Amino acid sequence: MSVVQSILLRAFGRPRGLLGRLGGMIMARTNADCGAWVADRLEVGPDDSVLEVGFGPGAVIHRLSTLVPVGRIAGIDPSQEMVGQARARNAAAIEDGRVELRLGSVERMPFDADSFDAALAINSMQVWPDAVAGLREVRRVMKPSGRIALGFTRYSGQPKEGVTEKLAAAGFTQAQLVETNEWFCALATKPDASVSRATLR
Repeated sequence: MSVVQSILLRAFGRPRGLLGRLGGMIMARTNADCGAWVADRLEVGPDDSVLEVGFGPGAVIHRLSTLVPVGRIAGIDPSQEMVGQARARNAAAIEDGRVELRLGSVERMPFDADSFDAALAINSMQVWPDAVAGLREVRRVMKPSGRIALGFTRYSGQPKEGVTEKLAAAGFTQAQLVETNEWFCALATKPDASVSRATLR
């Protein structure tokens, strides 16, 4: 890993220290609009349960808490610095019991199977150690017929090619790409087991 890559990872990939604090402030500004656009693609309801993987400074969590006023918002992030920033940004919703933010990794999430109606990740998947394994774990905690959205800005370093294929490899269906001049988003659905069994008969 080059020095530049190491600095970028410390600031944006797995933020820590002074660089992490600075990275969090930058991400709160640069990812917020993309996150709002991606959240709208999910079409979440007011009482849904929604998971964000790699919530960073918590700007998208804050947006979700307005879209889901009587539901549940949960998030997981591997950076203690980001957990701190996100908890401060969403203190009122956390105190109300509507938002739960945890330190942890996408490969092993502390959530029960079939817990969430929707899941999203903004500028996050490209730094996961194993994208397909991470997506399989996201699928595990999602309810059947739940929707996932993976959003990326032009600065993410994630190419559009191959994202829908990763979703399919992780067991999602109906994967499709939606894009603007600034962002792109891959959407997919966790199959309903009963529908899958009926199809096989």
